[in-house]
Amino acid sequence: MTHRSLPFLASAILLGAPGASLAAQAYPTSPPPAGPIRPAVFPPFQEERLPNGLTLLLVESHRQPVVSISLAIPAGTAFDPAGKEGTASLLAGLLTKGAGGRSAEQVAEAIERVGGSIGAGADNETLTLRADVLAPDARLAFELLGAALTAPDLPAEELELLRTQTLSSLQLELSQPASIAQRQFNRVLYGDHPFGRAPTAGTVQAITREDLVSFHRDRVRPEGSLLVVAGALSLEEARRLASQAFGTWRGSPADVAAFPAPPTRSAREIVLVHRPGSVQSNILIGNLTFPPTDTASYAATIANQVLGGGAGSRLFMILREEKGWTYGSYSSIVRQRKMGTFLASAEVRTEVTDSALGEMLAQLTRLRTERVTAEELDAAKGALVGRFPLSIETADQVAGAVLNARLLGLPPDYLSTYRTRLAAVDATSLQRAATSLITPEASLVVVVGDGTRLLEKMEQLGPVRMLTPAGESLAREDLFGPATRIPADLSLMAARSDSFAILIQGMPLGGQRITLERSDTGFRYRDRMSIAGILSQQTEVVLDATGRATTVTQTGEVQGQPTAVDVTYANGRARGSATTMDPASGLKTVTVDTTVSEAAIDDNTLLAFFPALPWAAGARWTFPVFNAGQESEMTLTLSVTGTESVTIPAGTFDAFRADLTGGPSPFTFWISVAQPHRVLKVALSGQPIEFILVP
Repeated sequence: MTHRSLPFLASAILLGAPGASLAAQAYPTSPPPAGPIRPAVFPPFQEERLPNGLTLLLVESHRQPVVSISLAIPAGTAFDPAGKEGTASLLAGLLTKGAGGRSAEQVAEAIERVGGSIGAGADNETLTLRADVLAPDARLAFELLGAALTAPDLPAEELELLRTQTLSSLQLELSQPASIAQRQFNRVLYGDHPFGRAPTAGTVQAITREDLVSFHRDRVRPEGSLLVVAGALSLEEARRLASQAFGTWRGSPADVAAFPAPPTRSAREIVLVHRPGSVQSNILIGNLTFPPTDTASYAATIANQVLGGGAGSRLFMILREEKGWTYGSYSSIVRQRKMGTFLASAEVRTEVTDSALGEMLAQLTRLRTERVTAEELDAAKGALVGRFPLSIETADQVAGAVLNARLLGLPPDYLSTYRTRLAAVDATSLQRAATSLITPEASLVVVVGDGTRLLEKMEQLGPVRMLTPAGESLAREDLFGPATRIPADLSLMAARSDSFAILIQGMPLGGQRITLERSDTGFRYRDRMSIAGILSQQTEVVLDATGRATTVTQTGEVQGQPTAVDVTYANGRARGSATTMDPASGLKTVTVDTTVSEAAIDDNTLLAFFPALPWAAGARWTFPVFNAGQESEMTLTLSVTGTESVTIPAGTFDAFRADLTGGPSPFTFWISVAQPHRVLKVALSGQPIEFILVP
């Protein structure tokens, strides 16, 4: 028999031998039944109260040679002094920036040298420090944490650096509709309760080093704090290291007045946050609910998974897959020690906002009034039960899970019995829990979007209260604005040409040149702008003798994609076409044919009109503008907020500082006090971009 006949021999054995029928049985036709759910296996929790009042909780495991340390202190953002919101977060950011004789660089070098990590943060209720190291380096981790807690330097230079970073993050946050929605949702839902407060630029600027020292002295104390150690460390070793690191740390946190209760709602409340020019809406629907210790929490967790816990949930499948209204819609349960919060969310196109909101409310009601199917129940339980073990694989995950459960006041067996309790949920208990979890008829609805396009639709669902992104109240007349032209003196619109350097994070990456020419029939305004690798654009607007635009022509590229606007204004309408880059959907071409109010100016011409305004301290103007590319009209407000000296490449000038609000992003302008007024500098809030006048 030759070698080449071996395949034939193998086939003959499989197909012709008496046992050949076994081959047909090699692949089962149905999956095997699921095995019984077993409780999660945790090492025994060992607990001690140290002499200074600090509680030590050890989860000893030698599966991996690592140690994770978490220390939670009841000193979260809810304890920030009024008017100085951001104190706890700034303190957390500074605790590891120099302590115990080590500078910030030396602390970082010490922990990085052993391949570990250290950090701190603050949430509503707690300030938490964490460190992760290999087991042989546990002493160093305890030493660094002990120094950070008992002897932080809180260096002034690190505070100013962190303050700058925080203010920059706040600017960015306040330019993002999702962040605006969450801020206003918390503010309205919690009312005067501290959970509804959030830092602002003003409160962060007001915080001094002395404030941080006082907060540390009054709140960062061992009594009531919890130290969780997980990993390859014995109780004796953990006790010894903790005593060495925290033995000199003494005292109880200062007493504080009881927090005011959040407001209760007996009817649905709709809040519309007007963000002019938005092409999509951010929807949040939610309510306060029971605390995490309620026995209904397990069934509520399954109910939330069915409703909006993932890509297979009802909200996702209906709003995205069936309707095509959104990229995703979800729901969640936020757990605090004494209360819970249910929240459903979606980001949708402006034109379908009312439909999406109506469908979301319908799905919330459906979960309360209809029993879920067996298939949905099994899928939700399988997803949650199956992925839980993946969340407690490492020492730091175990430490985090144990810490969180203890801070929420959950029973000692919560983690070990979590999977079996979820698996025991049936359709009846799920529906009963959903009825307590969700109150759509008495919920808070927050919608962030263009109010001029949303208000009437929202009013069909109930009374609407309007706010600005900063939380200030808006009336209907504020929203639509007066039909008043920008009060520019056209005689001051002299022919001129100005050049600006465009700086991104302080680096020059582009330029802009604007030119205004007068003619027998009016004005011609040109704007050429280029930002390397991002944008190249040329705009020309022709205006009549009254300053009204007659044509706007724009060509260019945005991130390599060609854009163009060709629009004519006549008889109260704008007609033409526009190909623009849409933030939500990318390149978009539209036919422009819409009404434009008599008072509106083309938004491209703002820099032509600004030098001709009657500038004065405290001046404020509100006027309509039209964006041809987005085919939308909005009302802008330009407010003089002060004067200051400005030094730029073109010279040093006394300048009015003015904020332009009402558009998709706020801007700050600096205009020379001396006539003829000139635009000296422009800054885009929330972005590290500046336009600086150059010679």
